Amino acid sequence: MKFKTDQEEFWAGTFGDEYVQRNQSELLFASNISFFSKALSHASGIKSIIEFGANIGMNLKAINLLLPESEMYAVEINNNAAENLKKNIPEKNISNTSILDFKSQNKYDLSLVKGVLIHINPDELNTAYQKLVNSTKKYLLIAEYYNPSPVAVEYRGYKEKLFKRDFAGEIMELYPEMKLIDYGFVYYRDPNFPQDDITWFLLQKSQ
Repeated sequence: MKFKTDQEEFWAGTFGDEYVQRNQSELLFASNISFFSKALSHASGIKSIIEFGANIGMNLKAINLLLPESEMYAVEINNNAAENLKKNIPEKNISNTSILDFKSQNKYDLSLVKGVLIHINPDELNTAYQKLVNSTKKYLLIAEYYNPSPVAVEYRGYKEKLFKRDFAGEIMELYPEMKLIDYGFVYYRDPNFPQDDITWFLLQKSQ
């Protein structure tokens, strides 16, 4: 598969394979259950969910415990991760492709992206935003590293692979129909359910 950016190649390749191995702990699963119970507490009527950059499905697995009647869909760039995803959601619901190349006319009650926008080439963010907004008919949950202005941060010894900014704010400016209804922060020192210093924003699409 040919990709447009270095960042996509990075996650589709060996580094993405190694991430699969680091992304399977029971502690992470427990923390995810706590995280989504808070982040989705102001949402209702979610029967279908699509996650962009789902990896092996740890987020969807946690949400499935909270919303067991919801149908899960996923977009995942890494082949190895997409293969593992089949253990958590039906293979027919998995798109093994880049967010930037994803094409679908379907709409879901919730679009989810967690720890993914930070790894997308900044020049391509508007494309990613469009995919997220177009895919939801109700809610969009964004959970990323926040910074009020764009900044690049070294990531595990690599440069130009992690970027912080106000993703939710940019989406709301580009798409006025997306309204903020809740937000929060999860600290990596949380004694019970740590996350990786994630700031989350729940947006609702006005009809």
